[in-house]
Amino acid sequence: MTNWMDETRIAFDNVVDNVQSVFTPNIRLGVTGLSRAGKTVFITSLIHQLMEGNNLPLFAPLAEGRIIGAKLTRLPNPAIPRFAFEDHLNALTSKDRFWPQSTRQIAELRLTIRYQSASWVGGFTGPQELNIDIVDYPGEWLLDLPLLNKSYAEWSTDAFERASEPARQELAKDWKTKSNAINPDQELNEKQAQTLADSFKAYLANCREDAHALSALPPGRFLMPGDLEGSPALTFAPLRPQSGTKPNNSFCATMEKRYEAYKDLVVRPFFRDHFARLDRQIVLVDTLAALNAGPAAVKDLQVALSEILQCFRAGANNIFASLFSTKIDKILFASTKADHLHHESHNQLELILNHLVSNAARDAQYKGASTSSVALASVRATREGEVDHEGELLKTIIGVPREGESLGDKTYNGETEIALFPGELPQKPESVFDEDAPHIGQLKFLRFRPPMPQTTETGAIKLPHIRLDRAIDFLIGDKLK
Repeated sequence: MTNWMDETRIAFDNVVDNVQSVFTPNIRLGVTGLSRAGKTVFITSLIHQLMEGNNLPLFAPLAEGRIIGAKLTRLPNPAIPRFAFEDHLNALTSKDRFWPQSTRQIAELRLTIRYQSASWVGGFTGPQELNIDIVDYPGEWLLDLPLLNKSYAEWSTDAFERASEPARQELAKDWKTKSNAINPDQELNEKQAQTLADSFKAYLANCREDAHALSALPPGRFLMPGDLEGSPALTFAPLRPQSGTKPNNSFCATMEKRYEAYKDLVVRPFFRDHFARLDRQIVLVDTLAALNAGPAAVKDLQVALSEILQCFRAGANNIFASLFSTKIDKILFASTKADHLHHESHNQLELILNHLVSNAARDAQYKGASTSSVALASVRATREGEVDHEGELLKTIIGVPREGESLGDKTYNGETEIALFPGELPQKPESVFDEDAPHIGQLKFLRFRPPMPQTTETGAIKLPHIRLDRAIDFLIGDKLK
């Protein structure tokens, strides 16, 4: 994953962090999730709930009355854009209420919590502080991390094997046709290279659409290029592996050089500067979107998560090793959008999530990290009810579907509230991979608008949620004792 220069840089950054946190301890919280898993909403709600401190009954330090307050403080790294917390909160709570746009670049924010320690020493030292640094980034960029352990030939082999899967065959047809027409030994033609790269990018984009909801789609910058759009670093594509030595100016050799340059210039700095120094990690998973699309999407999600989670530096920290190298000692797996299901299905949602991340969780535990799972909604968009259907009471959720959402022959206008029976999750988690399972095609998950704004007795904005307090307590509660 890294070379000696990366490790030297990581060690230096850790030493600087430790020096700066002598008087105020610091936690680097990684909020990880693939595209549309809800990272931006999670971060916004987490910050708002901690600053308001009025809606977290399962967050032990707050329930015990030891949290004095929380506020946003100076950015730890002035070179990184600030997470637009106020804009995102306004989007959720304004009259028009809408979900914030997906993240398109790295952004960071520091939240400082002032608290009274529960230890006997705390009674003498007085209030203490804890800094929490949170980094937001496009979910697509996560897909790049496994590439650091793969050669161009290995990545190409993986890409062609995945493209042969039934769920991808038709989507990959144009790209594979163009790829097969290329002689890898011929001298590179830049126009042909651009055409091939564009075709591969279009294939990845089609795989990501809701109807397919596939997740294993590296390279991530092909889906979210930013200022790299059109650069040679993004003008490459997989080719069927070739044996023997290729001329330096050949199509195959050039594609390999650009792939390696992409890893060195784009992926490695992202890993080194952000992932290699995390203390705690929450992995947000949009399980429902994959279930909506079917078993192929669920299996693809499991593969993508497994590859990404192998890149985390999980394990127990000790006082000496942590001076130069930090490990993630707590990982929380969270299935988002639990408000799209009745609460009686939440336990099954957690079981399905556990099945998806079981290998990664076992690996992290073996290395000494603590793990947990939760079904949550960072901002709850629905409430629950019951509907009498032919003498049977159905457990429903009630909310306003986003404009353009459809179910059967009904398309919603973004204003009408509905009661929806979303279906029941399978009792056996492993059946989500089974094309012939009876639940396939019976689940109905719509996207809902944010809830109508609410206020507390003091006039503060209140964001309803599901189990966000449980997540916060697991991630940072032990640091506030």
